[in-house]
Amino acid sequence: MKKTMILFLFSLLLCSIFPNIGHASSNPPKAKIILDGKEIKLPSPAQVSIINNSVMIPIRVVAENLNFKVTWDQKIKRVKIQNDTDTLTLTVNKKEALINDIASLLEVSPRNLNNTVVVPLRFVSENMGLAVKWDNKNKVVTLTSSIPVAGSNGIEEGTYKEPVKQVNDMYFANNQLVVSLDGDVKPSISTLANPQRIVVDIPNATFSSSFSQSLNIGTIGKLDVSGYSTVSEVRYSLFSRDPEVVRIVIVAEEEIPFEFQTEMESNTLVVDVTEADENSTFVPLPAPIPIPPVDNSGRKTVVIDPGHGGSDPGTIGITNTHEKDFTLALSLKVETLLQSEPEINVVMTRDEDVYPTRTERVALANQLKADLFVSIHGNSVLASPQASGTESYYYQRSSSKDLAKVIHKHLVKALGFKDRGVKEGNYQVIRETTMPAALLEIGFLSNLAEEEALFTEAVQDKAAQAIVDGIKEYLGI
Repeated sequence: MKKTMILFLFSLLLCSIFPNIGHASSNPPKAKIILDGKEIKLPSPAQVSIINNSVMIPIRVVAENLNFKVTWDQKIKRVKIQNDTDTLTLTVNKKEALINDIASLLEVSPRNLNNTVVVPLRFVSENMGLAVKWDNKNKVVTLTSSIPVAGSNGIEEGTYKEPVKQVNDMYFANNQLVVSLDGDVKPSISTLANPQRIVVDIPNATFSSSFSQSLNIGTIGKLDVSGYSTVSEVRYSLFSRDPEVVRIVIVAEEEIPFEFQTEMESNTLVVDVTEADENSTFVPLPAPIPIPPVDNSGRKTVVIDPGHGGSDPGTIGITNTHEKDFTLALSLKVETLLQSEPEINVVMTRDEDVYPTRTERVALANQLKADLFVSIHGNSVLASPQASGTESYYYQRSSSKDLAKVIHKHLVKALGFKDRGVKEGNYQVIRETTMPAALLEIGFLSNLAEEEALFTEAVQDKAAQAIVDGIKEYLGI
């Protein structure tokens, strides 16, 4: 009996050291990553893994194929990924990640496997704007950053739209609004007063054919809320068709302040409405970005987008300045200059310290059928404070490249900062807008000298005039 037990324990030890013993005939397929229809060629050590039932993917490989900025701090084992408006910071073996400096818990902590950082697939889908599918049988990860929109002659080059989600069911129970969809969404939520209302906008969404009521633009449906003391009405509609937006409005009972929390889990959006504490004060949130009517005067419509804003400070400068403050100050100067141009109609995505989502910014420009879109930002690499200069970005379209080049030329000449060139970047606000679009990184807030200069009136005036000169030259004005 003793010998048998020793042999048994020895066999277990062998299996733990050599897990393939006894499975030589098994040859499972090597996992693949398909990004926008093309397989990503993984470097030899990088691989898709499964840890604690979570699919883990090499984040650097995916991010670099999307043209995101990726920096790795070897000393503290931290990777930082930046796109047009968001910064993700992840640390190996830590479950807490940062999304624009806001803490977020991961299902499984990032790991360093074969000198490659891998992160949970779900985290990628929720925070990098990707539609994700996992084929467990064939071990294939399919990532979609955008889908082409067909035009009259097939696919229009450079015009993209996020996949449209389908609302399959909706009900109100236990003071909760529950919306079932065929995929995860990121709703835009605001509150309005008199009466108190929660406005839930679900971008890139429509009602599925199986939904209980067929809705067209202008048609309003209502949910049964009888028996609830906090809420008097829940109504819903297809608020917009191009782009598709589902709007749900929760109306409070008269004189009863309320609070709410939201969560998205397994393709289900839940808005939990509760009566506010007696000491709570109802403070309306900013309403979704208003879209003015299309200008039919023959003037050129130029949309100026001050990056970040509100709850999203953007990058933090070396002396703790906020990118959102710089971009707004400069953009307001650009707006003032453009308002004096009789041939230009200027529209701002924001003119105060609020945060329109990237989807809202894109929708504004597209619905206005704008002639140009210019997004203004400040750059930062805190780990490299010597980095400096001006760089400009476009996405695929030759018209966008031409716009970025002409504004960049004027900026470099006016400011005298290092010329970092005009580059292609996969940023949502220039990728999904349908007109010539450019994203400008004026200078580095992580560079002490440039940060100081960028917050002076004189340099902002020069930059604003350079941007306007570039816009006018491109438009032939």
